[in-house]
Amino acid sequence: MIYTEQQIQLQDSLKKFIESEINPFVDEWETAGIFPAKELFPKMGKLGFLGVCKPARYGGLELDYSYSVTMAEALGHIRCGGVPMAIGVQTDMATPALARFGSDELKSEFLAPSISGEYVACLGVSEVGAGSDVASIRTTARKDGDDYLIRGGKMWTTSGTQADWICLLANTSEGAAHRNKSLICVPMKTRGVEIARKLRKAGMHSSDTAQIHFDDVRVPQRFRIGEEGMGFTYQMMQFQEERLWAAAGWTKSDAVIRETIDYLRERHAFGKPLLENQFIQFKLAELQTEVEAVRALLHRTVALYVAGEDVTQLASMCKLKGARVGREVADWCVQFWGGMGYIEETRVNRFWRDSRLASIGGGADEVMMGIIAKTMGISARA
Repeated sequence: MIYTEQQIQLQDSLKKFIESEINPFVDEWETAGIFPAKELFPKMGKLGFLGVCKPARYGGLELDYSYSVTMAEALGHIRCGGVPMAIGVQTDMATPALARFGSDELKSEFLAPSISGEYVACLGVSEVGAGSDVASIRTTARKDGDDYLIRGGKMWTTSGTQADWICLLANTSEGAAHRNKSLICVPMKTRGVEIARKLRKAGMHSSDTAQIHFDDVRVPQRFRIGEEGMGFTYQMMQFQEERLWAAAGWTKSDAVIRETIDYLRERHAFGKPLLENQFIQFKLAELQTEVEAVRALLHRTVALYVAGEDVTQLASMCKLKGARVGREVADWCVQFWGGMGYIEETRVNRFWRDSRLASIGGGADEVMMGIIAKTMGISARA
């Protein structure tokens, strides 16, 4: 996949927005442990950044998925991981199933304001005892007349303290774990929804993350996305885009490599710039090659996805490799920065802290390898 002139223009516009509306405030948001999504998202929505692949009828640009990846790569210019992650939740994690399978009424009520930035969205899948093992979630939505009564809880919910609605995965019937779940749009101000706590994390500080409880939360059944019992399938489809988006985000590793090169050119040790050390040169060259390999794999996968191909295996490979390369780049660059790399005020330190989530969130490395093995026909569970 080679970017078109239109895609390059999208990236340039987003980079300009980042430099004026995001990067000047990142340090402040990192310290605060939250960024003002309700102020930032309407600005992004006005420029079309929150609905590049969404239907024009609801305010989107109705472009193909390659434009979403184009945008995800440009978000790498943000000088932290938390803000782009929250943007990704809004565009590629909480809303794809709604855009694809939701009723017109539901899309008007929840999707349109999410595209405009009026609403902040979050995704409710993971629980205390069910992270990557989505099939084992325990939250239930029991029918009561024309409504659902929801009981349970969600964990590690990005944007959870600010969100206007949550795309919630819940068990809506008994039976097989892959066929008893539904996705439901739940307004966060509904009686019985409780933000139990805002979680303190090792990284991604500027993104608020919440634990949420649901105590007999009543919502109409018309808030269900698509067919009852299809929630697991819909969520797996959402995961494909989430994993491609995540891999695109970790191509930003080359920005940290460039900053490290600049630092090592000026940093002297034993009478000469550290950059003149051949081991360091070779390691940086190796790391840059790894980043480009991830980008090439990602672009090939996206091209096939846009063409309608099944990219389950390749998307899992993108997520696995992108996460590991991001972590490797972060670790080596911190090492090369030395003591300065261990100080929180440096970008390389922030990237190091933020990148550790890459191999956990959105499906752990082990889950990705299990999917890859299964699609190769070599898994015992295949």
